[in-house]
Amino acid sequence: MDLARAAGISTQQVRNDLDAGVLPSAERTAAGYRRFTERHRRALLTYRALARSYGWTTAREIMRAVHAGDRAEALGLVDAAHAALHEQRRALAATAEALAAVTAQAATPPNLKARADDPDPPRSPTGTAEAPGTGLRVGEAAALLGMRPSALRLWEAAGLLAPPREHGTGYRRYRPEDVRDARVVQLLRQARYHLAQIEPVLADLRRAGSTDALRAALDRRRNEITRRSAAMLAAAGELHAYLTGDAASPEG
Repeated sequence: MDLARAAGISTQQVRNDLDAGVLPSAERTAAGYRRFTERHRRALLTYRALARSYGWTTAREIMRAVHAGDRAEALGLVDAAHAALHEQRRALAATAEALAAVTAQAATPPNLKARADDPDPPRSPTGTAEAPGTGLRVGEAAALLGMRPSALRLWEAAGLLAPPREHGTGYRRYRPEDVRDARVVQLLRQARYHLAQIEPVLADLRRAGSTDALRAALDRRRNEITRRSAAMLAAAGELHAYLTGDAASPEG
């Protein structure tokens, strides 16, 4: 049987897969050639279906466990992969909810906004003007946001903010992106998000560059998770067919 042609890979790759344990052992003919059967073909196609959705490493571990006779281990690996994807989906949903909270809070008129971490923070005489490129000191940034400097220092200590320090004086300088991050923290705190819940939102926002870019990135990621989930379901069906085929096969 020409396994390489059936799977659309090279003969050397078939040998590599056999040596890696992702295929069942193959008997040799009197001339020393390996004899591949329908079982090997099904194993190879199952492995490659798993690899496309679970990843090559996990797929390899699953098939090795199957051929070692440890089905519990193989199914445990499948369960772990599905659980990991579910956690990614939950984290994505949490970020999307936080982003929606930021958008809703930002759209609220200033005189109706809850004040973050302080019942009576001072207000900026300049309203909501953009921070200049040279950067603002902590008191200036706090005034711009309508809050006390102590809240910014608290968020910095929690690892949410990281404004650079001025050479020579060591004073913090809040760049436009630092003010943006502080504003996001402020809005999420007003929406009753805990500091630990805010950190991943900020990390995603920094990678994306803006709330609109983050929203687009979340949509792309959601579609990717959905695609991968469907592919994993299909691959799990392939694995189930292979396992039940083994159970009924005289070669199994």
